[in-house]
Amino acid sequence: MAHALETHNGEVAFALRGKPAWHGLANVLFDEDQHVNTQTMLDSAKLSNWDIQLEEVAIPDGYRYDNTNYFVTRNNPFDSGKDVLAVVGKRYQIVQNETLFEFGDNLLDGGASWESAGSIKGGRVVFGSLVIPKEITIDAQGANDKTVTYLLVHTSHDGSVSVQASVTPVRVVCQNTLNIALKGTKQSFKLRHTQSVDGKIQIAREALGLSFEYMDVFEQEAKALFETAVTDLQFNNIVNAIYAKPKDDASKKAKTLWDNNRVLIDDLYHNSPTNANIKGTAWGVFNTLTERLDYYRTERKGEKGKENKFASASGFDIATNIAKNNLFKQVKELAQVK
Repeated sequence: MAHALETHNGEVAFALRGKPAWHGLANVLFDEDQHVNTQTMLDSAKLSNWDIQLEEVAIPDGYRYDNTNYFVTRNNPFDSGKDVLAVVGKRYQIVQNETLFEFGDNLLDGGASWESAGSIKGGRVVFGSLVIPKEITIDAQGANDKTVTYLLVHTSHDGSVSVQASVTPVRVVCQNTLNIALKGTKQSFKLRHTQSVDGKIQIAREALGLSFEYMDVFEQEAKALFETAVTDLQFNNIVNAIYAKPKDDASKKAKTLWDNNRVLIDDLYHNSPTNANIKGTAWGVFNTLTERLDYYRTERKGEKGKENKFASASGFDIATNIAKNNLFKQVKELAQVK
């Protein structure tokens, strides 16, 4: 059955650990074997019938303005009111929630199951996730470390995010989202809001390589990391190279933050059950650092509450995705992964 997570205003107000981070943002969750259709997911997540519209911004009498701007409006799913989500220019193309979800469903042509959906930032960003029947197991007879695959689709109604679909690996035991760019593959497809989604399904399928070439290469990379042994001394050297110790003249706050970060990373790597089966490998080092980034990073200036952290751990934050790519490259180089 569906597990409703919404509060009075549809925003999730509590943390969900042990599940993909976007579950902490979802308005609704479904079990994989329920195979709900697109319309059911939209209705259950209160994403249907928003009727996104552009309404011209009226300029007061006596004022001159040589551009035409528009309000992006929606029907609020929790009351009978109308919300203004943004002000945009004349080139902006509306994408209804129904169109985004149909786009995601058609990308996989029935080869996956909807499992969650929701909205964040007051309805300005909407998303849905599909479980893809593609599982990777590293060292099945030993570590038995599993990674499952999702397709995440999301867009914004304020122009901040394009229409995006991305193949997203998630390590099962700790649920960290392993969004990394891999050479020769395409992990995501993006379409700006100045373009129409119509007719782009085949282009997106080809761009994403939904033969799952990305996951095939991901599996090779994960195995190479797992097969690279890392001693405790090497682990310390790798982490110290990535997170350099502050100089003697650094502030007390900077030194304290570094100390706390090192203690946390050491504890995750050496003592956490999430990495017990892969400790002593470059795969363990990389997953320790991504788990720290997903679930334990310090708040950035201006961030409030859990929503921003869940969004970044879900792959919706560009800065976090860039950081993960840098960690992947650094661990490979420092551990001398072949």
